[in-house]
Amino acid sequence: MKKENLTIGNIPALLYGTNSEKLYIAVHGRYGKKEDADDFAAIATKGGFQVISFDLPEHGERKDKEYSCSIQNGIHDLKEVYSFVQNKYKRFSLYASSLGAYFSLSAYQNVKFEKCLFLSPVLDMKQLIQNMMKKANVSEEELREKVKIETSFGETLLWDYYNFVKNNPIEKWDNKTFILYGENDDITEKNVLELFVRKYNCNVEIMKNGEHWFHTPEQLDYLENWIQRVI
Repeated sequence: MKKENLTIGNIPALLYGTNSEKLYIAVHGRYGKKEDADDFAAIATKGGFQVISFDLPEHGERKDKEYSCSIQNGIHDLKEVYSFVQNKYKRFSLYASSLGAYFSLSAYQNVKFEKCLFLSPVLDMKQLIQNMMKKANVSEEELREKVKIETSFGETLLWDYYNFVKNNPIEKWDNKTFILYGENDDITEKNVLELFVRKYNCNVEIMKNGEHWFHTPEQLDYLENWIQRVI
């Protein structure tokens, strides 16, 4: 499989596969990196697609850069990547996981994809942050006053981030979407998934005993089989 290193603005990226008019944009999740797309690209390139993957802020080659992985920066970078490829391909699809799926929903509401594959997607960031605030016993007023609060469970609560997602909800998604969700996902609640699936008429598959992070041999085999079926 052909694999080429690129830089899009200041964003390190990888382009997989040989020349094609079809492209998958791959967006990794939290703690991930652009190389996480290797296994997906191995499948997609056999189907005649190219795949472009890139490091989100504070991930991969960008870990030590002074550029935070905020929702605003994430949206900016995803739009920059799309602008880079927009006139180079005729047909676009999307593969995104966890946080990368939420960034994609925020950045690409007006982009037309032929197909979208979401793995363990974060679908309601406002509710996710509110859950963390509740766990940390932090009120909205306290977060607004302090701006930034470190929690005992390793998460940092940021007023700017929370205020942005509260005021910029996902209200449009007109793409054919396939979701793989782990039965024991502890990040995206089942009711949030069901609401999104109903609203946007998505195809969803739930892995019994699956988790938010697909990492065991059994989970990875399930993920590979799912990708092969829906891609």
